[in-house]
Amino acid sequence: MSNLAAFLVTNAKRHPGKKAVVFNDKATTYAELNAISNMVANGLKAAGIQPGDRVALTCPNLPYFPMIYYGILKAGGVVVPLNVLLKGREIAYHLQDSGAKAYFCFQGTAELPMGQQGHEGFKATDTCKHFWILPALPGSPSPIEGVPTFDAFLKGQAPMGDLCAVNSNDTAVILYTSGTTGQPKGAELTHANLGFNAMSCVDLFQSKPQDIHLVALPLFHSFGQVCQMNAGIIAGNTLVLMARFDPAGALGLMEKENVTMFAGVPTMYWAMLNLPDAEKNFNLKKITDTLRLGVSGGSSMPVEVLKGFEKKFNISILEGYGLSETSPVATFNSLDLPAKPGSVGTAIRGVEVAVVGQDGKPVPVNEVGEVVIRGHNVTKGYINRPEQTREAIQNGWFHSGDLGKMDDEGYLYIVDRLKDMVLRGGFNVYPREVEEVLMTHPAVSMAAVVGVPHQEMGEEVKAYVILKPGAKTQPEEIISWSKEQMASYKYPRMVEIRDSLPMNATGKILKRELRG
Repeated sequence: MSNLAAFLVTNAKRHPGKKAVVFNDKATTYAELNAISNMVANGLKAAGIQPGDRVALTCPNLPYFPMIYYGILKAGGVVVPLNVLLKGREIAYHLQDSGAKAYFCFQGTAELPMGQQGHEGFKATDTCKHFWILPALPGSPSPIEGVPTFDAFLKGQAPMGDLCAVNSNDTAVILYTSGTTGQPKGAELTHANLGFNAMSCVDLFQSKPQDIHLVALPLFHSFGQVCQMNAGIIAGNTLVLMARFDPAGALGLMEKENVTMFAGVPTMYWAMLNLPDAEKNFNLKKITDTLRLGVSGGSSMPVEVLKGFEKKFNISILEGYGLSETSPVATFNSLDLPAKPGSVGTAIRGVEVAVVGQDGKPVPVNEVGEVVIRGHNVTKGYINRPEQTREAIQNGWFHSGDLGKMDDEGYLYIVDRLKDMVLRGGFNVYPREVEEVLMTHPAVSMAAVVGVPHQEMGEEVKAYVILKPGAKTQPEEIISWSKEQMASYKYPRMVEIRDSLPMNATGKILKRELRG
């Protein structure tokens, strides 16, 4: 596997005039994207960045992201994408921990001043030597006095350049995990990890050059970065970028840009499915005529949402599973094989997936255990954390911390996160199972279930629910209904009705906030 950026170089030669990226009616062709990324690579070399040096990037889904991402790779550098919601103190930690030598940061908005927070983080480190701001309005002056802009950085740089030679096992990207326990850890993903994973996505999606992706997943996260950006560039597709997902904006872009592929987390599908007056405000027939494939990951898709969206938009949704540490895809449903609702499919080509007990040995078919993964997709380890690397990767198998079961045909079902399981009075309660049942209640649109401390039971089951538009019910009614639907140890004794649920930047429900 050569430098991951080689795919961009190849397609810039094959179809230079084709749209690579579309944002706010402005298109960037493959030739332009290739040329600007060459200028970035040349600028980095001029700033003293050497092969193997890490370069951080804070940027939402804007054309800046692929321009800089591929430019860093072309220079032989390592991309360190940062979550756009991080504050100055957190940014300083990531820059210091990764050893980043340089940092590109988007200006942001008044509500989310990324540039200001980024600059604070930069000033608090002693390892990072360069800081460049990406203005909200390209070509405008620097919003921070004394800080050079992206345009100033590019000035005088040639649009041609050689691709830095790399080894397959050289680190291409350091992705920081969400840090639900302790400080975030940086997973080192190689050119081979990311290249093979993106090519697997091209095969699984049966991508054609004419495909148009709507990219609403944040590119700083592995799902959007690999399964859409890298896979899309490999296939010669067009990427329509959304800086921030909202259901009306997504449907509007699907209609306007003739989108053929959408990838998202379940909450995105739920939001589009439940958008009021969608039939009035959008040409749903045009959208369904063009859209050919939906892809879901990040967390398990509730079966009710899956069935509802597939019926309304007349498409198949392929559900997959993976983690940042597995580049990210480990299993996927395939267009060539029958999908099983609730399943995240079978292991992708060249990857092994097993379900094991506490003794590390495989459990019988359809029994619950921890999901472990081995193959070309597994990270080479966590940067600066040899002990945690040894703990996570044992005999080549990555231990996911996810609970799952596998049927006799090798289809994997994710039951829950190991840490999300509720232990009530000695019984294991899997929140996802309870959520699936709650979402069949006629008034319930979305549910999140957590365990809360309880003096007698150890933990008690609590459900947070969002009601369907116009629906009316009381917590007591939902509890009573649940009691009839589930075993006595499973049903929620506490229900709280809310207008919304806390989510992170990728649209995952933040259960740790619900636990308090």
